[in-house]
Amino acid sequence: MLEVRGLVAGYGAVRALGGVDMSVAEGSVTAVLGANGAGKTTLLRTVSGLLRPRSGSVELDGRDLTRAPVEEIVRLGVAHVPQSGGVITELTVRDNLRLGGLWRRDRAGLARRVAEMYELFPPLAERRDRLAATLSGGERQMLALARALTGGPRLLLVDEPSLGLAPKVVASLMAVLRRLCDEDGRTVLLVEQNARSALSVADRAVVLDLGSVVASEPAATLAADDRLRHAYLGF
Repeated sequence: MLEVRGLVAGYGAVRALGGVDMSVAEGSVTAVLGANGAGKTTLLRTVSGLLRPRSGSVELDGRDLTRAPVEEIVRLGVAHVPQSGGVITELTVRDNLRLGGLWRRDRAGLARRVAEMYELFPPLAERRDRLAATLSGGERQMLALARALTGGPRLLLVDEPSLGLAPKVVASLMAVLRRLCDEDGRTVLLVEQNARSALSVADRAVVLDLGSVVASEPAATLAADDRLRHAYLGF
């Protein structure tokens, strides 16, 4: 579904990605792992069009996204949940969700999608009329995921959803990502520093180190590789 070839990207004089090649199969969870500074967030920002690559290509179902405007990438079915969620704290839960599907013309369809998010994340249903500023960290991350899903994306890019959250909340969010693939057929590209949690739900894992791919294996194979885990994942 997603093909990244020879991707080089960075910020000013800093090169964060140095020729990344990777593939993401439709209906799968692919985890991107690595230490801070490995290039994980830069990879997601480049795929979603927030950062233009210096060279290389990003293709979705064979369509080149490399120079496409962000809004076109969204309409093609790509949603990006940034690190720390990025919910609008001055809006209610309900309005944050509606905002996620605002670009869609089918108003009835949007209402159905919002209702589905309340079923997927019951705590949001209980707090639908509360400001996002009043939510806990875990609830804000649920809202960030739900807002992205309201637009009906085929490919969901999720950046560090476990950041700062309790283990029980992390387990719940990871289970939702797995369910999105198994039951809804969505595709997830998951950037995560909590490698153990990510590997527990991923089909495949890619390890980045200083902007380069050092491993690309089935998640179970990578989890069983003591050398790679100790060298790059810290467990």
